[in-house]
Amino acid sequence: MAAITPPDAHLALEAENPELIRAKIISETARINWLDLQKFYAAGSVITVEPTLDLNDVAFAFSQDNKAQVAAWLATAQLGRTSEQQATLWYQAKSELWAVVISPWVLVQDKPLATALN
Repeated sequence: MAAITPPDAHLALEAENPELIRAKIISETARINWLDLQKFYAAGSVITVEPTLDLNDVAFAFSQDNKAQVAAWLATAQLGRTSEQQATLWYQAKSELWAVVISPWVLVQDKPLATALN
């Protein structure tokens, strides 16, 4: 007797496709006000990503559990848990940041929007 393929079997294959994972991360990356991230910061779940890095590349590394790459960024202080000092500055300025969730983490980056083209 032949095995019956469930109708959502394609989802398992898509979940392993790096291009689809990257596309999902990009689609879920957005600007958010720091004030809306307070409960995640209080829970210790917010990771600050330096503006020199590509936020989506960092999120992809987290999603793939790329420990070596994440450790390298941590070692060079290009990412780390958001400090109390930084959180206070963002709170006072009511900053808007780029953010993406790679559970259990919320990755944030303080990078200005690109200048609008005229």
